[in-house]
Amino acid sequence: MLSRPSCLPYPFRLRRPFSGFAIAFAVVIALGAALPAARAQVKASLVAADASIRPGEPFTVALRLEHEEHWHTYWINPGTGYPTSLEWQLPAGWKAGDIRWPTPQLTRTTAGDITGNGYEGVAYLPVTLTPPADLKPGETVTLRVKAGWLMCADVCKPGEATLELARPVRAEPPAPDPEYGEAVTAAVADLPRALPEGWSVAAVRAGNTVGLRLSATADAARPWPSSDGLWFFSDDGFIAYEEPQPATSGAAAADSGKAGGKREWTLALKVSPAAEPGTGERLKGVLRTTGADGAVAGFLVDVPIETSPAGVVGTGGLEIVGSGGVTTTAVPTFGAQLALGFLGGLILNLMPCVFPVLGIKILGFVNQAGSDRRKVVVHGLTFTAGVLVSFWALAAVLAVLRSGGQQLGWGFQLQSPVFIFVMAVVLLVFALSLSGVFEFGLSATGVGARLQSKGGSAGSFFTGLLATVVATPCAAPFLAPALGAALALPTGPSFLLFTAIALGLSAPYLLLSAFPEAIKLLPRPGAWMETFKQVMAFPLYATVGGLVWVLAGQVEEQALLMTIFGLTTVALAVWFYGRYAAPGAPSRRVRIGIAGGVLLLAAGTALGWPRPAAPTDIVWEEWSPERVAELQKEGRPIYVDFTARWCFTCQTNKKLVFGSGEVLRVFRDKNIATLRADWTNQDQRITEELARWNRATVPFNLVYLPGHDAPQPLPELLTPDIVLKAVGAKQES
Repeated sequence: MLSRPSCLPYPFRLRRPFSGFAIAFAVVIALGAALPAARAQVKASLVAADASIRPGEPFTVALRLEHEEHWHTYWINPGTGYPTSLEWQLPAGWKAGDIRWPTPQLTRTTAGDITGNGYEGVAYLPVTLTPPADLKPGETVTLRVKAGWLMCADVCKPGEATLELARPVRAEPPAPDPEYGEAVTAAVADLPRALPEGWSVAAVRAGNTVGLRLSATADAARPWPSSDGLWFFSDDGFIAYEEPQPATSGAAAADSGKAGGKREWTLALKVSPAAEPGTGERLKGVLRTTGADGAVAGFLVDVPIETSPAGVVGTGGLEIVGSGGVTTTAVPTFGAQLALGFLGGLILNLMPCVFPVLGIKILGFVNQAGSDRRKVVVHGLTFTAGVLVSFWALAAVLAVLRSGGQQLGWGFQLQSPVFIFVMAVVLLVFALSLSGVFEFGLSATGVGARLQSKGGSAGSFFTGLLATVVATPCAAPFLAPALGAALALPTGPSFLLFTAIALGLSAPYLLLSAFPEAIKLLPRPGAWMETFKQVMAFPLYATVGGLVWVLAGQVEEQALLMTIFGLTTVALAVWFYGRYAAPGAPSRRVRIGIAGGVLLLAAGTALGWPRPAAPTDIVWEEWSPERVAELQKEGRPIYVDFTARWCFTCQTNKKLVFGSGEVLRVFRDKNIATLRADWTNQDQRITEELARWNRATVPFNLVYLPGHDAPQPLPELLTPDIVLKAVGAKQES
C-alpha cells in the first residue's frame, strides 16, 4: 500500500515547532554579523587642489574615485543606476557648491552593452568650498563629507564612505597640493565648457528623433571632431541614453564648393519613451567630442528644439537615418512577466500541500450550492476574491518596503551582496523543505476544513484568503523570477503581476466551479506528488548556485568562502530541526530541535553575512613584471602577494593582515600599489618568478620600496606588525 503524502488532508493545526523555528528564522535573517569582507571595486578619497586654505577665499576640492578595471560610477543623468552624491559636514560658516560634473562617457558591461552615462578609471568630481573670512591663520580645519555612489560592472552594488581632509589655514596664497594639486587643476580645466568662437549648435525635432547640428565656420578653432567621436549626453533624460546616435558630416550646402568652408555634423538622437513631462522644449546636456588626435572635450549645450516635417531634420539635405551599431541589454517584456507569474501560480496547485484540496474544495462548493450551478460559480469567484485580496496585500507590503528602500538606495536590492545572501538562504531553506529534510507543518486542506465550517461564501472567501499563506512553503521555482520582477516594477505594474500570480493559483478553482464534472479528470493524489515536489527542489538549488555565482563577482574570495560555509551551516540547521522536531516527536526532543536549529541558523547567518565594503579595503591589481616596472617608475611602493585559492595559509595571512584597520590605513595613506599573483591555476610567469627567489610554493610576498635596489621578501606566516615594518610604517624592534 502506498504511504500517504505528508500534506494530504488532516485536521487544521499550526504546529508549535514550525512557529518557533519560523519566528527565529525571521529574526536571525534580520540580523547581520560583519565577518566576511566585501571588496571595494571603487576606492574613494577627498583631495584638494591647494595645500592650504586662505580665509574667505574659495578653493577647489574633489571626490577622487579610483575604479577597478571594468567598473564604473554614474553621471548626474545616470541612464540606469543613480548618480554619485555628496553630503557635506562642514564647520559653521562654510559653504559648499554642487558637484561640477566632468564630461561623462558611455558605461558598458563586459559584453559591450550600454548601461548608462558615467566614469571609469580615475575620476575627479570637483566641488568649490568657501570658508568664512574670520578663519584664524595657524589653525587646522578638517573637512568631512559622506559620499555615496553606485558601482557597476556586470553587476552593481552601492558604495559609501565618510571621507576627511585636513588643511592648515594660512594668510599667504596657497601652494598647489604636492600629491593631487595638478590632477584636480587639470580636472577643473577639462570640465564641460561653452563652445569656442566660430562653433554653434542647433536642434530640430522630427517625430521621435531630434537632430543635433554642430556647425563650425572656416576660421573656427581646430581640430575638427571625427564623426564617430561625437556623443550627446542629455542631462534631463529627454534623449534615450541607450540608443545609437548615428552621425553624418560634410560641408554646409552654401559652402560646399569652397575650400576650407563651413563644416557641419548632425547627430540623430532618439527621444526617450520615459522622458519626463516638461522636457523637450530645449536640448540640454553635454556634447562629447573626440578629435582625430584622440583629444576628448565636452561642450555645454542648451538650445531650443525647433520642429521639422517627419523624416528630415535640419538643413543641407541631411536626413535622419535609422540605426547604428550600439547594442542594448534585452529585457523581458511585461507581458512575458505576467505570463511567468500566471504559470507560477498554476504550478503552485501541483504542490502536495495544495493539490489534494482542489477536488475536495470544489465538491464542498457543490454540496453547499446543491444543484444550483450558479451558486457553485459564486463560491469559486469568492474563493478567487480571497486569493486576490491576499496577493494584493502582499503587493502593498512590498510597495511600502520598496518606497522606503528607494530612499535608502534599495533600488538595486538584487545587486546587493546582503540581499543576495538572504535570498540564497531563503531559497535554500525552501529547497530543503521540498526535498523532505523538514516540514513547515501547514496543510492547505486543513486550513480549508477549519474555515469551511463558517459556511457560505464567507468560508470560500477566507479559504482563498489563506491559500496564499498555505502555498508559500511550497513556493514553485517559476514564482521566484516573477516576484523578483515585481520588486523592480512601479507600483501599478507590480500589482498587475501579483494579480496574474493570484489568477494562476485560482484558475483551476474557477474552471472546476464552472464544470464540476471535470473533477473526475484530475489525477488521483498519491506518491507521484511527493516525487514531483522533490523534483521541484532542484531548480531552487540551481538558483542558489546562481546567486552564489553572482555574489562571487561582488565580494572578495575569502568572503565568498565564508558565505559557502554559512550556507552549509544553514543547511545543517534545517537538517537538525527536521531530525529532532519532526511531527509527532516527544516535546523534549522538539525543544532540542528548535534550540539547536536556531543556534545553527544564527551561526550560519553570521558566518556568511557580507558586510558593507569599507572605503579602505584593498583593491588588487593583476601582477605582471611589466606592471611592477611601471609602478617603480612612478615611485610608488608596491606590495605583491603570490597566492592561490587552494593555499590555506595564504587565506589566513590575508585575513590577519588585511583585516587590520591599521594596515589598511597605512596602505591608503602611503598610496601603496597592491598586486596579486594568483597561482590557483598554472601560470608560467608566476612559476618563473617564484623560482627566481628559490621558492617552489606559496604564500610568498614581496615589498618594493622607492629608493631600494631590491624588493624585500616576507616570511610565509604574516602578522600586521611584519607587514607594517616592511613598508616602513613601524621601526624594527
